[in-house]
Amino acid sequence: MIDHAHDLACVRDATERLLSAVAALDNASLAEPSRLPGWTRGHVLAHLARNADALVNVLEGRPMYVSAEARDADIERDAPRPLDAQLADLRESAARFLATGDAPADWARTVELRNGVTDSASRVPFRRWAEVELHHVDLGVGYELEDLPAEFADREIEFLADRFAGHKDVPSTGLATGDGRTWTTGGGAEGDPVAVEGTTAELLGWLAGRRDGSGLTTKGTLPKLPPL
Repeated sequence: MIDHAHDLACVRDATERLLSAVAALDNASLAEPSRLPGWTRGHVLAHLARNADALVNVLEGRPMYVSAEARDADIERDAPRPLDAQLADLRESAARFLATGDAPADWARTVELRNGVTDSASRVPFRRWAEVELHHVDLGVGYELEDLPAEFADREIEFLADRFAGHKDVPSTGLATGDGRTWTTGGGAEGDPVAVEGTTAELLGWLAGRRDGSGLTTKGTLPKLPPL
C-alpha cells in the first residue's frame, strides 16, 4: 500500500533541502549549465516550480499541462529569472502542491498525467518527491545520488524497474546490490538475460539516465534504456 501522507512529508523534507541549497546560490550561478543537456540551473528550477503546479492540476482533475508546447514555453519564460524570484516561485508552488495534497480526497482514484499515462492518485506525492530529489542532483551544487535518502533510492529503483518491465527494447535484466537487494526489469526484447550489479546510487543513476552505467558490473551487454 502506498502511504501518500508519508510521501507528502518526504516531499516537504526534500523541498526544504532544495530551498536551502538554492538559497546559497547567486544570480550568475543560475545562468550556468545544469547537468541536464541544454538546460541552465534556472531551467531546472523553473521546471520544478511548474511541475508542482502541474501536479496540482492532476490532483484536481485538470490536464497536467495545456500542451507540451505551453509546458516548454513556460520553462523558457521562467528560466532567466533572478534568484529571489526563483526562490519565491519554488516555495509558493511547493506550498500549493502540499496544500492540495493535505486536502481530503479519494486517494484510490485514477488520475491522468502526461501523454495519456494514468496512475493512482496516491502515487502522485511520490512522483513529486522524485522530481525534487533527482532535479536537486541535476543542479550540480553538491547534492549527489549518493546523498539521496535510502528509502527514496530503493523505491525509485523499483519504480523505474517496473516502468521498463516488458519493454520491447530491453532484454530480461536482473538488478542487484552487493547487500542482496534485487529487482528485475525488461523482458520484452530477445536475447540472453543480463545481470547488472552495483551500488544503489549507480543502479539508480543508470535507470534514471543520470549515469552511463560504467560504474556497474555486468554479465552480458548492458541494455540501452529508452528515455524517460
